[in-house]
Amino acid sequence: MSSTNNDGAAPKLPARRAFLQTTGQAALSATAIAMLVGSESLIRSARAADASKDVSILNVALALEHEAIAAYQLGAESGLLQKPVLDVAVQFQSHHKGHRDALVDTIGKLGGSPVSSKGMGQYAAELKANTLGSQKDVLMLAARLEKGAANAYLGVIPAFQDPALAQVSARLAADETMHWTVLAQALGQPLPANPLSFGA
Repeated sequence: MSSTNNDGAAPKLPARRAFLQTTGQAALSATAIAMLVGSESLIRSARAADASKDVSILNVALALEHEAIAAYQLGAESGLLQKPVLDVAVQFQSHHKGHRDALVDTIGKLGGSPVSSKGMGQYAAELKANTLGSQKDVLMLAARLEKGAANAYLGVIPAFQDPALAQVSARLAADETMHWTVLAQALGQPLPANPLSFGA
């Protein structure tokens, strides 16, 4: 789901842009500052604030996973996917469901409330499912979403207050990159010619 793609389709989904905009220059976290001044109450308050920032990022990630699950569902129900492509789409959807479940669990552990998914009708409208007329159309949509998600997950790594969450984001990006690679190959698209083609 990148802002550039090989299929010529216009980039969309402003949630991804907002997700990427949550990153910024490296700075001391509120917890680190509180520790420097040695205040226990400030440390507790700062940790809560840091967790709140992480929850906000994770909820945007969760919204992306809800969207990916819906996109694969729309593709599977379209009748346009033939085996074994349909089997791959279902497998990728199961990966996204695993991502969703992990994010929901993590958000809960941080004291946050996981964002809910939208209705399928809303996803269908947002993803312009009515324009899908072939297996290639479905794969191009999926590839665009996967690339955008990979870039989004890589983009927010520096924004996490908790380093463990940065590692989770990197692992999610790896899955999305793998999905994009498989889809690009199925579409006959060339692999990126240049190094460091993701996360820029």
